[in-house]
Amino acid sequence: MAGKDDKPEAPQAAEAVATPGSRVRRAKAAQTAPGSTPAAPVQAPAEAAGNEAPAAAKPARRPRTTAAKAVDAAVTDAAPAASAAPASAAKTGKRAAVKRARGMPRTDPRTVTHRKPAARKTALAEAVAPEAALSSPAAAAEPAQVAAPTAETGAAAPSHSTAAFLEAAFGPGSTLPEKLVQNIERIESLTQRLISALSLRKPKNPGVEGPGADLFTTAASAWVKLLAEQPERVMERQVSYWGETLRHFAEAQAALARGTLSAPPDEGPKDRRFANPLWERHPFFNFIKRQYQINAEAMLQAASDLDVTEMTDRRRIEWFTRQMIDMMAPTNFLATNPDALEKALATEGESLVKGLENLVRDVESHGGEMIVSLADRDAFRVGENIGTTAGTVVARTKLYELIQYKPTTEKVHEIPLVIFPPWINKFYIMDLKPQNSLIRWIVDQGYTLFVVGWKNPDPSYGDTGMDDYVSAYLEVMDRVLDLTDQKKLNAVGYCIAGTTLSLTLSLLKQRGDDRVNSATFFTTLTDFSDQGEFTAFLQEDFVSGIEQEAARTGVLSSQLMTRTFSFLRANDLVWGPAIRSYMLGESPPAFDLLFWNGDGTNLPGRMAVEYLRGLCQQNAFVRDGYELMGHRLNVRDVDLPLCAIACETDHIAPAADSWRGIAQMGSRDKTFILSESGHIAGIINPPSKKKYGHYTSTAGFATDFTDWRAKSEFHPGSWWPRWGDWLAGRSGGEVQAREPEEGFGPAPGSYVHERS
Repeated sequence: MAGKDDKPEAPQAAEAVATPGSRVRRAKAAQTAPGSTPAAPVQAPAEAAGNEAPAAAKPARRPRTTAAKAVDAAVTDAAPAASAAPASAAKTGKRAAVKRARGMPRTDPRTVTHRKPAARKTALAEAVAPEAALSSPAAAAEPAQVAAPTAETGAAAPSHSTAAFLEAAFGPGSTLPEKLVQNIERIESLTQRLISALSLRKPKNPGVEGPGADLFTTAASAWVKLLAEQPERVMERQVSYWGETLRHFAEAQAALARGTLSAPPDEGPKDRRFANPLWERHPFFNFIKRQYQINAEAMLQAASDLDVTEMTDRRRIEWFTRQMIDMMAPTNFLATNPDALEKALATEGESLVKGLENLVRDVESHGGEMIVSLADRDAFRVGENIGTTAGTVVARTKLYELIQYKPTTEKVHEIPLVIFPPWINKFYIMDLKPQNSLIRWIVDQGYTLFVVGWKNPDPSYGDTGMDDYVSAYLEVMDRVLDLTDQKKLNAVGYCIAGTTLSLTLSLLKQRGDDRVNSATFFTTLTDFSDQGEFTAFLQEDFVSGIEQEAARTGVLSSQLMTRTFSFLRANDLVWGPAIRSYMLGESPPAFDLLFWNGDGTNLPGRMAVEYLRGLCQQNAFVRDGYELMGHRLNVRDVDLPLCAIACETDHIAPAADSWRGIAQMGSRDKTFILSESGHIAGIINPPSKKKYGHYTSTAGFATDFTDWRAKSEFHPGSWWPRWGDWLAGRSGGEVQAREPEEGFGPAPGSYVHERS
């Protein structure tokens, strides 16, 4: 492999050289001359010329170092043209040497930093191919440029790019294990796959990617106002931050001087991100952690100091500030994550390669989007090891499948039960494994149970709206009553399906239809006056972006909703899983609940916009009424017996907000149960686990949720049996068990298998 110096000298290079600067320019000219041939080893000018140069042209000379001679020899030996030169070329060797000597720039001894010969590196040495340098006699006397494992040592020889990487990363003479060399080769191919996968990402409307300019303008204006009106406050905060940072650095320096570095007292709650003992013991990691905490505190204080009168803007600024703080945590970066570094060293880089494989897989499976997989996608098969409760699809339309489950008791309650699950996710959250299946438990209690399996819409459903879903509710009720030969039924609505059930009940009330005997609401919102943690996403900039995106694509994509919901709990659902998967190289767990969480569905475009604008933004259902199907629907129309279950730590449908909507319903027979845990785990809480308890209260709905909570009583264990007793009292007598008729195939149906 020829280097850039394997070229003939330019004619001007043979002239006498008076200054080092001239030699540099002529050496460059020689290097770039086309069709050049290699120079001979450098010799002293006087020897090569055979006579003595004028005194004025004989500057003081320094002896050639061993390293410089080795480099020159390497260039000569590495040049392919040298071995093929005719015999006559040997006669002109001395003259070529003169040219070489005069073309070489000299180093001024007054400005150079002297190093050991073995460590000297020149531009010429960089130009020589590593394999050529290793094969030359001169280079053999020096340390090898790249001593990666070879076939002789049992390791595969690295490629040229890998060898260059090894030399740059670990220096000359490095010897690396075979496994590490192979891992570096795998990284190269995975990087190409990652680039290809990222190119699959479809462009989205900028309005769904971040807040609009209005929020930035509001924050900037508030800061300028604060600076103009209270400059001393701004400087006080800044000086306080500087002082805290300098004090932290001084304390670390003093501790290092003593040979120890003890952790500062942690006065706040324990942070699971810093569980590794090295965050306390290791000087570097302890310093990084404490500085991150100082920075986070300063950012939160700065956001809090802004003079923002509009509470919505204030909450958004504080929310996005927390997102930035979480994003910049030292645990999110390899260089400052001791867990990832320890594992990378212990596995000789294998953990990082597996992490890159996980990243590539996620990007490929999500169409170019970087969405971390929370569970092993190959561990579960719906209808095989989850969603296995026996039943039959007894009806199918463009929008839904209706499943009737096979009874497990000889007698069942007279009044049937139908569950409307949310169409943001799939219904088998209520039918995971047999031991935590709510559907199986209900069937075992002696109920004729029907469950709706919603269609996962594609762009052709773009014009499907809230009226289509309410119409589907009415159709389902008709089919259930026909199949059971009953006049009444009990209904359950979960999350957004509970909100839509409330709309349907209001419509039935205004029509004078009393087919629904009782209603149960799981984590349901009907009053959106407090938007809670969704405040950041329910403002005009985001909703307008969603509206434009839905108009363009026909749907609100499941990937976009998954990202939105995940960032409500970023450390648990984004950064934590990303660290485990991409930096530690761990495979996602075989966890059925997280598997379901990653199996999202699209929303029809029109329905999504109607829900966000009419219900969430305008809160019309509890104010002036929500216009639908020729009626102005209102929450106060819901006056039948009802039971609502909310969850204590629910961040999607907060318990206080759920309680407030139930309190405004017109029913006199209202029961409210508060389960421990969150939006999913609080509902999917079988009695056999005895993990989470629940609360009931005699306070009623006359005051507020705070009063209800203060007067509540705790009950250990699941709320399921308590609700079962409530439902049994409103389900009539017992009749012979009803077997599903022949339909459209077995449960869980076909719509549930459709992936976004």
